[in-house]
Amino acid sequence: MALTQFGKKFFQKRWSTLTLPRRHGYIVLVPEIGEDLPEKNPLFQQNGLPEFNALTIENCMAAIGKQTLDFEIGVQNIEESIQKNLIKDVFTNVLDPIENIGAPLDTTWGLSKTLYLGNSTLMPTKSYLAIHDRARKSRATKFNSPYIFKAVNEADTSKRSEEQLRVLRKYQLEGKLNGLNMKDRDKSKLKECLNKLTAEKNKFKAKTEASTKSFSHQLKDPHIVKDFPVDLLSAMSSDPGRGPWVATLQPNVYMPFMENCAVRDLRWNIWLAMVGRGSSFGHENYSTSTTLEEIRFLRREQANILGYKSFAEMSMETKMAGSVENIKSIIDLLMDHARPAQERELTCLYEFAIQRDFKDSKIELWDVPYWRNLQQLNLYRYKDLDYLPYFPLSKVIDGLFSLCKRLFNIDIVQRTDVSTWAKDVKYFDVLDNSDTPLSGFYLDPYARTSQKLHIPYHNGWMVGIQNRSKIADMKPLAALVFNFMPPRGDKPCLLTFKDVKLLFHKFGQALQHLLTQTSYSDVSGLSNVEWDVVEVCGHALSHWLYNKSVIDSISSHCDTGDKLPAEMFDALINVRKHMAGLDLCRELYLSALDLELHSSKDFWLDIVRNLWPHYRCFPLHKYDAHPCSFTQIFVEEWAAAYYSNVWSQIIAADIYSAFHEVQNNEEQICEVGKRFKNTYLALGGSCNPCETFRKFRGRDPSPKALLTILGLKKVKSVDPK
Repeated sequence: MALTQFGKKFFQKRWSTLTLPRRHGYIVLVPEIGEDLPEKNPLFQQNGLPEFNALTIENCMAAIGKQTLDFEIGVQNIEESIQKNLIKDVFTNVLDPIENIGAPLDTTWGLSKTLYLGNSTLMPTKSYLAIHDRARKSRATKFNSPYIFKAVNEADTSKRSEEQLRVLRKYQLEGKLNGLNMKDRDKSKLKECLNKLTAEKNKFKAKTEASTKSFSHQLKDPHIVKDFPVDLLSAMSSDPGRGPWVATLQPNVYMPFMENCAVRDLRWNIWLAMVGRGSSFGHENYSTSTTLEEIRFLRREQANILGYKSFAEMSMETKMAGSVENIKSIIDLLMDHARPAQERELTCLYEFAIQRDFKDSKIELWDVPYWRNLQQLNLYRYKDLDYLPYFPLSKVIDGLFSLCKRLFNIDIVQRTDVSTWAKDVKYFDVLDNSDTPLSGFYLDPYARTSQKLHIPYHNGWMVGIQNRSKIADMKPLAALVFNFMPPRGDKPCLLTFKDVKLLFHKFGQALQHLLTQTSYSDVSGLSNVEWDVVEVCGHALSHWLYNKSVIDSISSHCDTGDKLPAEMFDALINVRKHMAGLDLCRELYLSALDLELHSSKDFWLDIVRNLWPHYRCFPLHKYDAHPCSFTQIFVEEWAAAYYSNVWSQIIAADIYSAFHEVQNNEEQICEVGKRFKNTYLALGGSCNPCETFRKFRGRDPSPKALLTILGLKKVKSVDPK
């Protein structure tokens, strides 16, 4: 059903039908075949699980080589059948066979990624990228086939299930965005445009990385770093206790430095270097302004060739939001609450700083992290490391599994006779009122310095090794890979609250993969889920960490066994609300900037100057060129999609509010959990996300729950009379 304008209310009308993330510009390559696979494939055991102990780069490459070739030949055979008019039913003769021949390839791809993240000595980066590139290009042949595209467009849809319609829609949209419905001349133009776009994105990435690495500032005065946390000192020096210490723009240094450095000039210096990356004021060879504009131009050209007015409009094809206008309406609605809150928060922060000898006439952007951190400590006595003793990993895992049992009536049971890629990796079966597992997952919790991929501030992954497919007779299989600190001596593995939140978030995503009930892998779990709602299940499960009974179930002091004290739990609630207006305004600004950059033809700096005052309470610094290093939208896959994080938080908060509304009735909580399991966890990408929400909530979404959680209620004006 079509969307209508929101006005003052949120989602008064139904949301439009959307589909999967965009893919385009594929090149089909027939891979070389590696060594012959032995009769017994070493990738799998008789129990249906991978033989990780026997996996090598060579047999992974051999498997991928054979499976990609088999897949491409299978697609060619289907194309020949279509050409000969031998197709009686598009599912029986086209899509079901594709499902069967593609299943082994997808699974080997998932295994390779798991090894890459879990044991880089077995699967080095170069080897994984070769496998990834080969598998991706081969798998794309089914979406790049004009014959299959024609068959799905001509298919009779009158007696199809909702899931089958979503599968058809996926093929139709993929083909459309690949230009399969265009003339050869336009296809050539599209291909040329995409090749140029790839080159410009690579150029932007290289320049931004070089600019980031080029800055460093050495500190020799121990007095400056005396209050720095140990992790920050370790990241800044090979000799944390004696120094010297080097401030850089790397994510594990920059923000902790800004939060802990009391010297204002040093904060200003590193902040200026961060926001000035890619600007014309810096190193000329690192300037990205021209590259940025070229990327915008090429994306606009790409969209125009495909029949869209703008890249942002094209992006909405794969989003729940449906249109740029709907997103802007939500941004404006949230700003009505967030902007006044930001102003109050900054006034309060300035008064706090003045009381502690802050000398300037106003708070600047480079002051906020430091004074915010101090204010948070002063108000709530919150220190992340204070929570560490209360969250032993084993206790958190037990509590998490108990919560899943309570909400979704599933049992998660460890199985020990399973091959893994490291000795501390565990395997679990997921059971649902039966002795036969529904699915299974590996848990790899600990950092292994010499073996494991480690990216600061990105220490957790959920890998869908194998999707559910009734057609190919496959059960879901996943891997959860983290970099938590391993046990030391007689101390167990202890988690910070941030670690706990990461674990819950990734497990929420895993549940959507593991509990899906679809027939086709193309719409199973997170496959085919719109980009702006991919994080919803992760956010929804994370909300339970602000429920006292759940915190009690996952906390146990490593020395005393005590639950997390009430005052420490209250601090968690308050910290989530602290400066929430400022944070939300920043996210809404970047979301609006992203959309405008991909809708308008105006120069990027003019767009910034126009938007900034509406969202930010700070003057725009003349050297601030933050779009010139905005890699999420110019290098990664979040162009015209940066808003997705806020959008998914709105949906997740509304989902959790359904549980909160019946919090005192255990029977009703279980009923809501069952409904969530039967919608979000079971349907995955097989149902339009608007309909999935309606099936769960009985209405359209509202931002009210998120605003309440963040404490962003409008302050009523007082009548002077």
